[in-house]
Amino acid sequence: MKGRNKIYTPLLLSIACALGIILGARLNFDTTDQLFSSNPKKQKLNRLIDYIDYEYVDDVNTDSIVDVTVNKILENLDPHSVYIPKDEYAQVTENMKGDFVGIGVSFYNVQDTIVVIKALEGGPSEQLGIRGGDRILYANGTRLFNRGINNDSLTNQLKGKENTKVTLKILRKGIVDLLTFKVKRGKVPLKSVDAAYMLTDDLGYIKINRFAETTYDEFKKSIRNLKEKGATQIVLDLRGNPGGYLSEAINIADEFIKDDKLILFTKNKSGAIEETYAQREGDFENGKVFVLIDENSASASEVVAGALQDNDVGTIVGRRSYGKGLVQREMGLGDGSAVRLTIARYYTPTGRSIQKPYDNGNDAYFKDYMRRYKNGELNSEDSIHVNDSLRYKTPGGKIVYGGGGIIPDVFVPKNTDSEKEKLTLLLRGGYMSRYVFDLLERKREYYNTLSKEDFKKNIEITDEMLKDFNRYLYQTNVRINLTLEDHKPLLEKYLKAEMAQQLFGSAVFERYLNEDDRIIKKVVELSKQK
Repeated sequence: MKGRNKIYTPLLLSIACALGIILGARLNFDTTDQLFSSNPKKQKLNRLIDYIDYEYVDDVNTDSIVDVTVNKILENLDPHSVYIPKDEYAQVTENMKGDFVGIGVSFYNVQDTIVVIKALEGGPSEQLGIRGGDRILYANGTRLFNRGINNDSLTNQLKGKENTKVTLKILRKGIVDLLTFKVKRGKVPLKSVDAAYMLTDDLGYIKINRFAETTYDEFKKSIRNLKEKGATQIVLDLRGNPGGYLSEAINIADEFIKDDKLILFTKNKSGAIEETYAQREGDFENGKVFVLIDENSASASEVVAGALQDNDVGTIVGRRSYGKGLVQREMGLGDGSAVRLTIARYYTPTGRSIQKPYDNGNDAYFKDYMRRYKNGELNSEDSIHVNDSLRYKTPGGKIVYGGGGIIPDVFVPKNTDSEKEKLTLLLRGGYMSRYVFDLLERKREYYNTLSKEDFKKNIEITDEMLKDFNRYLYQTNVRINLTLEDHKPLLEKYLKAEMAQQLFGSAVFERYLNEDDRIIKKVVELSKQK
């Protein structure tokens, strides 16, 4: 018997090992899951989901339950830790990449037909001569009109893998036969630098709308171009910029700050500090810089403004910024969804945190704009409340404060004209965009022949257009009473700016809007001081 046991023992062990390997492969255990499953609290959540899946009386979509649970957990952490569902992840990622693969057009669905608003600059369609007003009727022989297809489905027909081709049949006003364009899908830039031009003989202007993967490269190209045109001073417009990639903001700040100067530091939950210093010779370290901020400048925008202010570089102009000083890291959840989790706080070089409090919950946090508006902070510098215990001094002796946002060196109040505020909302909210598109469509052949110079010189916004716009707002249930007598110049400017945007792009649009901008006027005044 002892001899038999010696033979059987290795055999049984081999069989046991083999079964373990087979079961392990089938069950597909992951070491991370094993680590998490050892926590009783996590086991409880897993068990509850399993009970609902297998025992609950009705069929339930447990995926949606998990989504709600994840969101609820994150809501109790901080306002900027967020969950990105699987079906939204691709779009969120694309918005921050700086480009996407497609044919490169923006369009409206007009009477169940794709009508091009504009061929996007640098995209395949622009290079082939597709333009505003063109109607895309067929893609690779598939009819795209009169089918009741939603915009997402239409977009999917036009998108595809890079270097694949799509044959478009296009109807253009004034031409009887359909035009054929064989478009090779390619990368279409999603520009984060909206405009770069000279305000005066020596003052250049750069507007950045967000910090995406390509922002620093776009900025570098713009600043070099402006220097060639004679810029010895730069306006960096970060108004309304919600932030983005921290690395892009650091690179841009480095262009103005001398080597070995601190740009920012971060601190995590264990107290570990990571410092980031300027490390390259920037293109504008010896030039004069003005950074424009407002109540909607956040995160990476505040990194740039705070780094320059704390190093006594340039002048910050505008109103107190948003107040987001939390650093997020994106982490995949294994099913195509992800979470952006706050992992650290960032601090400006003097050591101030600019994160505004969020102790009263997310709702109060995101409505902070109304609190600022009511207490008069947007209209009067004296109404900005500071905490004297969060008082810091820059190397040059300037007093700065932490506790929520960057307070500018030069304060410029918000326009108190409520009607202008409404007009701005109409413009930025897209209500003017559709009206202007319809306006251009009435004389599309003419408008498409205009140069920028011809447009500026020859196109006038008539009283009839203004009345027509008011009628359009009424028909679309936008109830804003715009008195033409009081706001005619403003309406004319905004409508012409939107026309310019659809015909020529964002750079021309920004130039029109900046013509009587009070912060721009203040900066031009400051730039002339010695």
